[in-house]
Amino acid sequence: MRNNTLQNFAIGITMIAGVSLSACDNSNKTVGDAASDTSSEQTPSAESKPAATTADLDGATAGQGLPVNYDLSTWSKDSVESLAINDLDKIQATFGKVLSTDENSLDYASNPATKYRFMTTDAPYLDLIDSTKYLEMGWYFANPTDNDKEKELSRAHAKKAYKLSRQLMGDEGGALIADMLGGQIIKNKTMGGQKIELAKCEFYSCMLVLNKSGAEPAVAEPVASN
Repeated sequence: MRNNTLQNFAIGITMIAGVSLSACDNSNKTVGDAASDTSSEQTPSAESKPAATTADLDGATAGQGLPVNYDLSTWSKDSVESLAINDLDKIQATFGKVLSTDENSLDYASNPATKYRFMTTDAPYLDLIDSTKYLEMGWYFANPTDNDKEKELSRAHAKKAYKLSRQLMGDEGGALIADMLGGQIIKNKTMGGQKIELAKCEFYSCMLVLNKSGAEPAVAEPVASN
């Protein structure tokens, strides 16, 4: 009888141990599955990651678009009338029709000035800024990734600036615009009787600032007869 009791006790202990081991295995398996599930949710697959791109300083992806072509060799064949830096009406006529005027603007050195705009506010800009000390030309400098219309307007603006520079500085003025469009920055230099305070094209913008106090009398160029 004692032997049967001991045997039953031993069987009961064995069964309890088996149940405990089984519970531990199930518990470990659940934790591992949860960790695996969490890892798969938090770590994106290679397919879901965006492809890396190389961008230039102004946001354009390298290799996209074509640079604007400025055919200055044909522009230089046009004859021009020489202008003095204070011939504001004639200077404006070279740029076209003034669409808006801001008499509370500032010049290059933050002096009171008047800004004349020759484009609508939603179009690539073409401006003249006039003060007692400076005359500033400013226009939109198209990026290779711009659309064809923006490039064409940028080219048209540059052509007008090229003409006006020749009117104010002769052939040296044309060479100056060519240097600007080619990426050169010019400061504190006298060309064609005008003092260049700053001339550059970068970051979607071209600006040519002429210091009126350094201007010399304009030298007339021959105008081709018809």
